[in-house]
Amino acid sequence: MKLGKVLGLSAALCLGVLPLAAQETNNVEQLKKQLQELQQKFQKQQEEQRQQIEALQKQLEALLQQHKPEQAAATNQSSATDPTAAVPSLGPPAEQPWSPSQPISLGRAGSAYMNVSFDALMDFGGSTASDPSARLQLGDHDPIQRGFSLRNAEIALDGAVDPYLKGFANIVFKLEKDQSTTVELEETYLQSVTLPANLQVKAGQFFANFGRQNPQHPHTWAFVDEPLVLSRAFGPDGLRNIGGQLSWLLPTPFYTEGFLGVFNGQGGTAFSFRNPEQEGNHGRTPIDRGLRGPGDLLYAPRITSSFDLTDQQTLVVGASAAFGPNDSGPHSRTEVYGVDGYWKWKSAHANQGFPFVSWQTEALYQRFGAGEDVSAGLSAENLRDWGFYSQLLWGIKPRWVAGLRGEFVTGNDGAFDASDIFRGDRTRVSPNLTWYPSEFSKIRLQYNYDHGQLFGDDHSVWMQVEFLLGSHAAHKF
Repeated sequence: MKLGKVLGLSAALCLGVLPLAAQETNNVEQLKKQLQELQQKFQKQQEEQRQQIEALQKQLEALLQQHKPEQAAATNQSSATDPTAAVPSLGPPAEQPWSPSQPISLGRAGSAYMNVSFDALMDFGGSTASDPSARLQLGDHDPIQRGFSLRNAEIALDGAVDPYLKGFANIVFKLEKDQSTTVELEETYLQSVTLPANLQVKAGQFFANFGRQNPQHPHTWAFVDEPLVLSRAFGPDGLRNIGGQLSWLLPTPFYTEGFLGVFNGQGGTAFSFRNPEQEGNHGRTPIDRGLRGPGDLLYAPRITSSFDLTDQQTLVVGASAAFGPNDSGPHSRTEVYGVDGYWKWKSAHANQGFPFVSWQTEALYQRFGAGEDVSAGLSAENLRDWGFYSQLLWGIKPRWVAGLRGEFVTGNDGAFDASDIFRGDRTRVSPNLTWYPSEFSKIRLQYNYDHGQLFGDDHSVWMQVEFLLGSHAAHKF
């Protein structure tokens, strides 16, 4: 009897322990779930607070800009009556120490300041083409040879000149195949900040606001190389020149802005216009048109609008044009027209902006009125080219982005078409993968399949590495 009681008591204890163990497991799972929910809620609150802080900072900056002229007048008046008034100090205030995520301030005097940053892009890879720069990679910042290339190392300067103007400049260094260094003043311009009626003026040398990618610097590109259709219409350097631009933010319920750029339209950075090189004149010997009046300037209008389709989706559309004379004949002219679109989706539960999906595309049409060149045996003709690129980016998770780009360009046959690398049919498909170790660096791997009417099929693999010192000036969305 005693043995039976012992066995019965043991069985009862075992049966009692099993529910306790199951209950303990359930408690652990519930605690894990609660912890995960709290972490997600905390991250969401942090993101909301960050956005609120940024919005308040923008409002504060706008109010300070409005009161700066009054403060400057008051300071000047007190300085005139009081010789011991405060003198403008050089360098950033001691109570605002610099951090790696901030621009490097070189100097400050009153409302004026200047930041500096340095960015470098290096490429490594190979191609079935012995000389990739001959026919494949026509952009000035594209990889130019098998092995290593360094085609963009830039010093960028930006800052406030006074309460009315801000300035920007970037100086670009490039290594050629023979290791010689080429230096160019890519952009330098002034831009207004306080004009009435939502107007803004820009003057200096800068990229024409044509489409989405032409105004961008190479370090903001989503791919290693420039789209084919942009190289064909604007040449290796893109469309940039010295001139001015007026923009107007229209009073519409959604973002709409119009631009009109007016440029000299001369030189290699105005490739399809008054270009003194034979390469841009499709075999014709260039003539010096000179600037005789307003009709010889290059005009670049653009209009763009943005729509919030949902809380997670944004659509931006635009239309651009560029027209002016070219140097292939005394009365020859060039016209370029383009449309572009950009769509982006970002998850409502995004972490550091990921995951996201974006799609960007541009289509261009160009009519180049080529003049007659009797010495070269070329008659006058209209060369018409058109093409597009379309690229899809998938932000898989923080710091990882996969991309796919497809391109096509074509045009009617021309008298010089047989040897003109900037004409003929071309297609390219480019998948890539980019890893961002931090906001100051990236590593990109890209494959290109190229098919061209003039060279057949070629395959290339490029790895690109970027590093940034300081904080670069912000770019448009």
